[in-house]
Amino acid sequence: MSIQRFHVGKRLSEMVIHGDTIYLAGQVADDPKADAGSQVRQVLAQIDKLLAEAGSDKTKILSATIFLPSMADFPALNAAWEAWVPAGQCPARATVEAKLAAPDYKVEIQIIAAK
Repeated sequence: MSIQRFHVGKRLSEMVIHGDTIYLAGQVADDPKADAGSQVRQVLAQIDKLLAEAGSDKTKILSATIFLPSMADFPALNAAWEAWVPAGQCPARATVEAKLAAPDYKVEIQIIAAK
């Protein structure tokens, strides 16, 4: 099976496809000055865009790992997530409190999905 890499940078690829599995790098907000809810919505929109580029969508997400620097933002995360994920199509999910690469980031989400 071949490996396809998309949006390859010096340190990472934004997306890698191997067979029928899609791996997204951790996605962070375009506007790190936005509040937590806005950052989550920005990240979810980026995930939608990358999955569409791979010929997939959010109904095919297998697993999501979510990193929050502060669990105080957990309610905002869940509100945006629940509005986004289709009913009955929730992936396996873990949410971890972790320091992120830049202090203004309020969320990072990593996804594994099927094609």
